[in-house]
Amino acid sequence: MKQARIILDPRSVVAPVRRRTFGSFVEHLGRCVYTGIFEPGHPAADEDGFRTDVLNLVRELGVSTIRYPGGNFVSSYRWEDGVGPVAERPTRLDLAWHSLETNAFGVDEFMRWVAKAGVEPIMAINLGTRGIEAALDLLEYTNHPSGTRLSDWRRANGSDQPYRIRMWCLGNEMDGPWQIGQKTATEYGRIAAQTASAMRRIDPDLQLIACGSSHSAMPTFGDWEREVLTQAYDQVDMISLHAYYQQHGDDLPSFLASAENMDHFIDSVVAIADSVRAVRRADKKIMVAFDEWNVWYQDAAPSVLPSGDDWPVAPRLLEDRYNVADAVVVGNLLISLLRHSDRVAAACQAQLVNVIAPIMTEPGGEAWRQTIFHPFARTAANARGVVLDSRAIGDTVTTSRYGDVTAVDSVATWDASSRSAAVFLVNRSTSDDAEVSIEAGALGVDTVAECVTISGPDPYAKNALGEPDRAEPQPNKQVELTGGTVAVTLSPISWTMLRLGAAA
Repeated sequence: MKQARIILDPRSVVAPVRRRTFGSFVEHLGRCVYTGIFEPGHPAADEDGFRTDVLNLVRELGVSTIRYPGGNFVSSYRWEDGVGPVAERPTRLDLAWHSLETNAFGVDEFMRWVAKAGVEPIMAINLGTRGIEAALDLLEYTNHPSGTRLSDWRRANGSDQPYRIRMWCLGNEMDGPWQIGQKTATEYGRIAAQTASAMRRIDPDLQLIACGSSHSAMPTFGDWEREVLTQAYDQVDMISLHAYYQQHGDDLPSFLASAENMDHFIDSVVAIADSVRAVRRADKKIMVAFDEWNVWYQDAAPSVLPSGDDWPVAPRLLEDRYNVADAVVVGNLLISLLRHSDRVAAACQAQLVNVIAPIMTEPGGEAWRQTIFHPFARTAANARGVVLDSRAIGDTVTTSRYGDVTAVDSVATWDASSRSAAVFLVNRSTSDDAEVSIEAGALGVDTVAECVTISGPDPYAKNALGEPDRAEPQPNKQVELTGGTVAVTLSPISWTMLRLGAAA
């Protein structure tokens, strides 16, 4: 049995819990939009064509923000195609995903959808095939009250009040050779700075996100961040990070330790941003927007794009089906994001529905939760107050990719107003239980309010249509609170959420 120890001290505060940590992502990719969130004619569709069964699951998931409309899609997107009478909107080739885009769903539909879902929008702009002028036009259309051609066009399209979108992504993955309009760091940093400066002439209080490296293995990683921030430091508030994880071959131990990579990625980008800050003698800190992250099996069949003359509408793309091990990794990645709350200001799991997603649908049929739905929903619902510096110490496991890592990883949050704590734990051992001692006496808690675990004898068990509940959280009864110390046993390859409270 592995051993681990955690100390909870209300004075050891990392940062407040940021609700924007629990963001998601809707891109015009595969069936994320069409037959995902939007399916006119579906039995559960409302008057706007939005699937209410999906909306209910989105609310249950606890999503706080939604990034839209891409992603790779945005780098050749003309936003004007998706507004106005639907019958007059053009069908276009989507070069990012080799699909046809009908534009039946656009900016106004998205904004109506986020209002119904109760989430904050994050709007991405095209800095691939377009630039400053198109960005200013979209900002005027969405945020200016009235009295101009574009703001009055929005009103004529049914939205009398401005949307007041606060967060904007300045392009997407502009260092990637797969991106339409790929740029060097100097080219991108300049256009990002110019676009941001122009947008702030309309609204100086926007929160603007510059593109970081597409992933930490890019050959230009580090140099890209440094050059982009040298160009645009004064104009932007955040820099983006993107990372996807998957099991390679039979190397389950390294996959379970994926959060080690996320931790290092965040720490590296923060260090680079702070080095630019030091050189510039700047007062403000650049924050991190981890606005794409998830488990994604990029080499699997669902990720193979159409080709040639095949340009389908809303094809089944990137429809990964997730298992228990995937859910454990997703839970661990959320632990990493929370413990970096001092610098991670926002994050978006990619994506929301059907496309590498926690929610799946069938056209005309049901919607259901994938395994990765549950750690996200439980973390979003229970992380409250402040994040405590509470990483577990103890026995290790050996991985081929990351060397020796702690068998148990953890983070905790503390809500002083309700005198409640939430502890999120993973056991990354593939074979051994872990016995965890949590010293919580300083919090004054005396009750185990809830303890649930995602695990099981088969780490590759999946939820599916007809079997939507094969892998979901189960009560963990191997927990006891005595004299301010919690003893809890974690099964191998497991994610656990533990809530502690004080009796009234």
